[in-house]
Amino acid sequence: MARTLNIIGCGNVGKVLGRLWAANGTFSIQHVLNRSLESGRQAVSFMQAGEAVGDYGSLRTADITLIATPDDSIGDTCARLAQTGLLAAGSIVFHCSGALRATELAAASACGAAVASVHPIRSFAAPEQLIGAFAGTFCGMEGDSEALAVLDKGFSSIGAQTVEIAPEFKSVYHAAAVFASNYVITVLDVALQAYVKAGIPEDIALRLMEPLTRGTVDNVFRLGPTDALTGPIARGDIGTAVKQYRAVNAWDGRYGALYKQLGKLTADIAARRNASKKAKI
Repeated sequence: MARTLNIIGCGNVGKVLGRLWAANGTFSIQHVLNRSLESGRQAVSFMQAGEAVGDYGSLRTADITLIATPDDSIGDTCARLAQTGLLAAGSIVFHCSGALRATELAAASACGAAVASVHPIRSFAAPEQLIGAFAGTFCGMEGDSEALAVLDKGFSSIGAQTVEIAPEFKSVYHAAAVFASNYVITVLDVALQAYVKAGIPEDIALRLMEPLTRGTVDNVFRLGPTDALTGPIARGDIGTAVKQYRAVNAWDGRYGALYKQLGKLTADIAARRNASKKAKI
C-alpha cells in the first residue's frame, strides 16, 4: 500500500505535490491541516484527495508529514506536531523551503522521526498550470538518509530530478537562485538606465537589449559561462573597461561600484578561459 501523507499548511506547493502524488498513487493523502477549515477543504478539492481537519488533535498518524507553511512558521509548526505524540521512529517529516535546513525540524528528530528538506526549484504561482508541467523540475534535497531514500523515489515518481546539496551551504544554494533570477533583472535594469542616460527611449532600449540578452543567455546554457564570455575584458581590452568604469562612476556612483566589482569577477572568468585554452594546446 502507498505510504500515507499528511500536509500541514497546504498552499500552492502542497496542493501541486499532493495532487500529483495522489493521481500517481505514490502517496495516499490522508489529512490536510490549514489555518482555516475552509482553506483546507479548498486544498482537498484541488488535490481531489484527502480530508481537511480543523486542529492538530484531529490528525491521525501518517507515514509522512509535509510541512508546507511559510518559512517563519515551519519550526513552530513542527514543534506543535511533535506535541501530538503522532511521531515516532519510522516517521518522516519534511519541508520544501529553499532557505531553511532540515534541522529546522529538530522537534520531529527528537521524537525519532527522520527529517529532510526538498526544495522544488520553480515558481508555484499558477498551480493549475503546473500540474501538467512539473515533470523535469529540479529539487534540491538534504537531510536524514532514511527520509531522503523515500522522498527521492516519491519526487522521482512525479518526474522531478533530485539533487543532493550540502546542508551547511543551504543559504548559498538559495542565494544561487537569486543570482540566476532576481539579480539578472537588477543588472538588466542598470543596462536599461544606462541606455536611457545615453538618450535612447526606454521602449527602444528594451527592444535593442533583447537580442543581446537572449543570445548571451542561450550561449551560457549551450557553451557554459566561460566560453560564452565576450566583450572588452574577454578580449583583454582593459583600457576600454577602465574608461567605461570612469564614465559610469561619474554618472552614478552606485552603478560605478557595481561595474567595478562585476569587472573583477569577469576578469576571473576570462582568466579561467585563457588557462583552459593553454591547457588544450
